[in-house]
Amino acid sequence: MKRWVLLRKGADFAAIGARFHISPRMACLIRNRNIIGDEAIDGYLNGTIADLHDGMLMRDMDKAVDILMEKIRDHERIRVIGDYDIDGVCATYILLEALEGLGGNVDMDIPDRIRDGYGLNRNLIDRAIEAGIDTVVTCDNGIAAAEEIAYGKKLGLTILVTDHHEVPYIETEGERHYKLPPADAVVDPKRFDCEYPFQGLCGAAVAYKLMECLYEAMGEDSADIDRLLEAVGIATVGDVMDLTGENRIFVKQALEMLSHSRNPGLKALMECTGISGSRITAYHIGFVLGPCINAGGRLDTAKRALRLLRAKTKREADVLAGDLKALNDSRKELTEAAVCEAVRMVEETDAGSNPVLVLYLPDCHESLAGIVAGKVRERYYKPVFVLTDGEDGVKGSGRSIENYHMFEELTGCGDLLIRFGGHRQAAGLSMKRENIDAFRRRLNGNCRLTESDLQEKVSIDMELPLSNVTEEFVAELSLLEPFGKGNAKPVFAVRGAEVLSARLIGKKQNMLKLQVRDREGKTMEAVYFGDAGEFLESVTAKYGKIQADRLLAGRAEGVRMSVTFYPGVNEYMGNRTMQIVITDYLL
Repeated sequence: MKRWVLLRKGADFAAIGARFHISPRMACLIRNRNIIGDEAIDGYLNGTIADLHDGMLMRDMDKAVDILMEKIRDHERIRVIGDYDIDGVCATYILLEALEGLGGNVDMDIPDRIRDGYGLNRNLIDRAIEAGIDTVVTCDNGIAAAEEIAYGKKLGLTILVTDHHEVPYIETEGERHYKLPPADAVVDPKRFDCEYPFQGLCGAAVAYKLMECLYEAMGEDSADIDRLLEAVGIATVGDVMDLTGENRIFVKQALEMLSHSRNPGLKALMECTGISGSRITAYHIGFVLGPCINAGGRLDTAKRALRLLRAKTKREADVLAGDLKALNDSRKELTEAAVCEAVRMVEETDAGSNPVLVLYLPDCHESLAGIVAGKVRERYYKPVFVLTDGEDGVKGSGRSIENYHMFEELTGCGDLLIRFGGHRQAAGLSMKRENIDAFRRRLNGNCRLTESDLQEKVSIDMELPLSNVTEEFVAELSLLEPFGKGNAKPVFAVRGAEVLSARLIGKKQNMLKLQVRDREGKTMEAVYFGDAGEFLESVTAKYGKIQADRLLAGRAEGVRMSVTFYPGVNEYMGNRTMQIVITDYLL
């Protein structure tokens, strides 16, 4: 059962609305997102790339810039080593494009998920040495590769790390001792000694900041790489970063650029997935474009997605876009089968009784572990680790809930793991197969989650009568976009609404179109994209089979429920009508 909580954060909403030319209701929604003070509100509503912080504020940025300037001028061979996910691919693309623009002698390598695993490793370093590389620049990885970097340094490489992941540490007697890798420069806003004002950047954003600083230091116009902001925004959404502060600016800029993109690969992917010409939102990145870009690294090679971003002709772009869409379609089928097996394990084995779910799915493709973990977490609202068989032992990915810091909890299991890394909300790991049971016991033995922590909370911004759902209000809500992690869509509620009718819709007849009437007598169309069968079962349980049947026949009486929703405009055959999208309900 979810716990509904009505937010009650106070402020002079009328005064705020007057100052910023918004409605008091909009001022309340902004306050609910913890945007406080005129400067913060102005930044939230009106922030642009001109408001981004100077990248030179990052620790070691000056070192990295000086080294790259010298290497470019001396025509030394530079290799960018990225990662196989959307952030790593976009970061690699940004560094390649920008360094080539400065005349750098640069190429790239991206680890193969199966053969190489995550991040910098000896295989990648050996390949660089064999190719005569002088300097390695990592992106979206490297912060946890101390041994591998020491190995590369011993062989004579210059190594620059750009990353955004947590710095590994050892905790002794309650004190943390952080372990920075022995690279020539380590640029990571999460460094304990970095004073950069915004820690929440993705790997691609850190890479972009480095290139921006490098262009300025070499006397070039950093506006020459503004086109790469598209990739920063895509990576920010695709890597599920909080859409606050600088990330909000990056994504707003990227969405504006995507609507008239000049990148042949991105244009082809938007056409291939059917979103070309529509108003591009963060949803399209997170659930349409992003999964296709990620599909290369999951089921084939991430270099295919990189080639898409760097495609120069429409023909090449169309072929690559079609390949990635096909891979993503295949990924969806494999994911569905793996989720079914994970749910069976939770429902039918002892593993499902634990507060932290550790699910060993040997037949699951290791690239899908994180997606499966995320879907299981959504279903049960528990931290989830999905472990799969890799070429050498077991690999896994975890997805967390609000009050469980996944990276810190893995640190407490470090002796059972070969490698691990990640954030509060997500992590990756590898271990020996014989350690699975001990890993499950250790995580759950250390777990301090309460029953309340394991109850998903639905934060409601405000109760809103249906009469207030107007085109003007919906238009004003767009000021809050882009929506995503850290800046969720507002949640509105109506208590005790009467449901007058329900109709099954969709290809699989698994969604509902409803007519609802609030206590003030306003009737409005509603759609529900959740589990229609479960919805009707709930009505049957509360009101009986006869009323459930009458509801489907459009003749229900007395069926009332409270609903949370988001308002919108339904356009059909030239007609525009107001509707609400129901996100949750209580009978």
